[in-house]
Parts: sequence; structure tokens; C-alpha cells
Amino acid sequence: MKMEFPHRTKLVLSLFSILTLSAFNFTHVSGLPGRQLLQTENTSEPIRHSDDTVRVDPLDHFNKYRGGFHITNKHYWSSTIFTGIPGYAIGVVWLLCGIGYGGFLLVRTFWCKSGNRKLKKKRFSCYKHCYLWHILLASFFTILAIVASGLVLGGNVKFHSRASTVVDIVIEAANNASGTIYNTTGAMRNIRENLETIVVGFQASNFLTSTSDQLDGEAADIEREARKNRRLIDKGLNIVYIITTVIISLNLVAVIALSVSGFLKFRRAVHWFIGFCWFLTFLCWLFFGIYFFLENFAGDTCTALEDFQQDPYNSSLSSILPCDELLSAKPVLSDVSAGIYDLVNEVNSNITSLQQTSSLNLAYVCNPFSAPPEYKYLQGNCPENTIPIGEIPKVLKIFISNSNLRTVEAYTTSIQNLLNAYPGMEDLVECQTVKDAFSEILIKHCKPLKRYVRMVWVAMVFLSVIMVVLVLVWTTKACHERNYHSLDGSVKPHIAAANMLDSGMAKASNGNTDHTLV
Repeated sequence: MKMEFPHRTKLVLSLFSILTLSAFNFTHVSGLPGRQLLQTENTSEPIRHSDDTVRVDPLDHFNKYRGGFHITNKHYWSSTIFTGIPGYAIGVVWLLCGIGYGGFLLVRTFWCKSGNRKLKKKRFSCYKHCYLWHILLASFFTILAIVASGLVLGGNVKFHSRASTVVDIVIEAANNASGTIYNTTGAMRNIRENLETIVVGFQASNFLTSTSDQLDGEAADIEREARKNRRLIDKGLNIVYIITTVIISLNLVAVIALSVSGFLKFRRAVHWFIGFCWFLTFLCWLFFGIYFFLENFAGDTCTALEDFQQDPYNSSLSSILPCDELLSAKPVLSDVSAGIYDLVNEVNSNITSLQQTSSLNLAYVCNPFSAPPEYKYLQGNCPENTIPIGEIPKVLKIFISNSNLRTVEAYTTSIQNLLNAYPGMEDLVECQTVKDAFSEILIKHCKPLKRYVRMVWVAMVFLSVIMVVLVLVWTTKACHERNYHSLDGSVKPHIAAANMLDSGMAKASNGNTDHTLV
């Protein structure tokens, strides 16, 4: 059996040149979560934007942004964040109104004299009626605030959980890429050790050593970037989750405390809790804007993923993913597949010749690739009467010398190691790892993610409106009580004296009338 060993060595080396290109480009995929990305330019045809984003960009003098989903563009981020302006604006206006009203009360307290005010019996007579209505309204809106707070907390938990799952999928894709490279470099070292038993030349051995070291460095970079970006994203998600939870929890406690203080007529405590609830209402409006922006960003991301699934090489994500560059390595991979396919066919042809000229019954070698032009890798689809390439030395050991057997073992083991790593290399070249991750996110997580973030901002609007009404109700009640109560919540003495005086005058008048009748 005749084998061209130098040609086989060239085949092995060309296969690993693909890994070098793949690893150098895929390193940038791990930067996707943290937006530390590779920017490439594709001038062959315009990038398709199926989302047709048109938004006001405050960084561009409030002109319209029409660039579509572009995670590295500051104008995309400013226009998307600006979509939450209803919440930001209402919150700021509410806060300014609170500051203005508080300033007015301070001026009124220090500069106005309440002793000169005249009290009207008509107002005092309706006090109980107004108090009852205040209590009913406050109780009703307090219950609504508690329900709305529960909706916000529940939606926030679900949104955080779903967002963390999406991050895990992206990070796992990066880890799988680095794992594939590590598996391949392990195969390269085994090949180098096998080829050291035969004369393959210093250049080939040096190439295997240097390339495996470079690939290990790139795999380590992918893992390092993945860990760093995971920490950054988890930190950001946790900050939003914790701050939202703390604000809503404090708001829940403050609402209950305000109601209890109001029912028990703790006037000073009511004033403090009104101010605190006023500020928490401002934060609720602010976070409504933030979550509204997050829903738009989630929608843009899912639309971009759908666009990527339709055409990975001409989508809004093409500028941040190396799939287009990795595609250039596919012809080299096809050449390697064709070389192994021809090699196996050559071996099987020699086996057929031996069977025709002798009585030997040799098993054919399983060809791991389909016929041209596809050369599709057929993993585990060998017929029953064939043997893998790695088992060729077992068949030939009784027909060739020991020195030739060692040579055959070195090359067949090397090629088998390449075949074991081939599926991972093929996935890298075709960007299949990224495609699978995006497909899982698009199918399983996009709709729930958008649903939960929408649930949060809708509940936040509901809570904010309720808080505005509730704070105004208690503010009105506090102003109403200011005219009739002292600081400790009791009835003012001069009001009681006036009532007693009126009662005494009425009795005296009745007594005089009776005396006159007698």
C-alpha cells in the first residue's frame, strides 16, 4: 500500500491554518455582552434594517435617528434611552412641584401669622364629613398602591431571571467556542507528539507548536472576556433589580406608614411621610421611563436577532460579529475535507486491488465525508463492513514492517484526531455557535423577556398614578387639619372656647325666654 506521507502532512497543516483564522476572529464574539466589539465594514451591499427605527436623537439636535439597531453607535443608545422621556419628564415636573409646594409651606410657616385668621363655623361643621371622605379615599388608594407594588416586584423578578438566562446563553456560546479551540489544540499537540516519531521536518513541527500556543492564547482571551463581561452585565442587571426592589419596598412601607399615621392623627409624622412619598413617586416615574426604554431595547434586539437568522452576513449585527470574516475560511475547510475524502478513496482503491490479486479479505476504510461537491462530514455514519481511519494500523500490522507501521500509526492517528475536532472547527467557521445561541434566545426567551419588562413599566405607571393621587389626598387632608388642629392633633382651644361660649349664650337666651313667659 503506497501512501504519500509528505502530502498527508501538508493536509494536516492546512487544516489547522483554519483554526488560527477562526480563533482570531471569534475572540471578538466574547466581547458582545460588554459591547467591546470588532467593527467591520461591509461595502458590498447595504445592511438591511427590518426594524425601521425612527426616533428622536437628543445628541443630534433632536433630529430623527434612522440607523436601526446598532449597539456600537452612541446615537442609537441616546435615541433609545430618550424613548423613556414621558417618565423622566413627568417625574421631574412632579419633583419640582413638590419642591415648590414645600418652599411655599416653609414661607407660610415662618412669615405668616395664623393667629389673625378668622374661623368659620360653617367649615368646622363640615369637618367630620370631609374627614370621612379623606379616610375612604386614602384607604382605597392605599390598597391599590399595595397591589401595584406587588405587580412591579413580581414583574421585576421575572424580568431579571429571564435577562440573566439570556446572558447565560451568550456567555455559554463564548465558552463553547473557547472549549472547541482547546480541544483542537489538544489534538494538535497529540499530532505533534505522533509526528515526532517520524521525520516530518522542523518547519511542520514548529508550525504545530506555535499555532497551538497562539490558539490557546486566543481561547484564554475568550474565556477572560466572557468572565469580565459576565461580571459587568450581572452587575448592571443586579443594580437595576436591587434598586427597583428597594424603591418599591420602601414605597410600600411608606404608604402603609403614611396611612397608619394619618388614621391615628400623628400630624408631624404625616407631614414627613408625605414628603418621603412625594420623592418616591418621582423615582417611580423615573423608573417607568427606564423600563420603557428597556422594552424598546429588548424589542430592537429581538428584531435584530430575527434579521440575523434570515441573513447572518447582511444584518444589523454584521458589524459586530465576525461571521463574515469566518466565512472566508470555509473554502480552506472544504479543501481539507476533499483531501481527506480523496485519501480514503485512495486507500480503499488499494484495498480493492489487493483483494483482486490475492485472497486477502481486508475491510474498507470508512470515508467520513460525502461525495463532492458537498463533502459533508458524516460523523458516526460508517457502514458495518468498514473501519475508522484510526484503526487502519490494526489491519496493516501483519502486512508491513514495524518501522512502516509506526509511520502509518502516526499519520492515521493524526488524521483521526483531526476528524474528532472537525465538527467544532466547522461550527466555528460557519458561526454555528452564535447562530444556535441566537436561535435559542429568539425562540424561547424574546417574547417572555418583552412581556415581563412591559409588565414592569405598565405596573410602574399604575403605581405612579396611584401614588400621585394618594399623596395629594393626604396633602389635602393635612392642609385641612392645619386650620383646625394643633401640632398634637387635638382640637384647637379657641375653637372649643368658641363652641362653649355659643352654647352658654344659647342656654342664657333660653332661660330668659322661659323667665319672660312665667
